[in-house]
Amino acid sequence: MTDRTFKAGETVAWDHSQGTTTGKVVRKLTSPTTIKSHKVAASEDNPEYLVESTRTGARAAHRPSELRKA
Repeated sequence: MTDRTFKAGETVAWDHSQGTTTGKVVRKLTSPTTIKSHKVAASEDNPEYLVESTRTGARAAHRPSELRKA
C-alpha cells in the first residue's frame, strides 16, 4: 500500500499514452464498484480514487501510485 492520500476536490495529475492529464478527485473508493462497465477492484487495503478529467469531464478510477498532486 502506498502512503499517497488525496482528498475530494484536490487537483491531481496522471500520465497516460497521450501525455499527462489533470483533474479533480471526486472520492476515495474502498469497495468494489463498476464505472462504465469497467470493474474496479478497490478495497479498504487497496483503495482507488475516482477522478474527473479537467479537459474532458470523463471519470475514471486510479490507484494512488498513479496520481500526484498538481
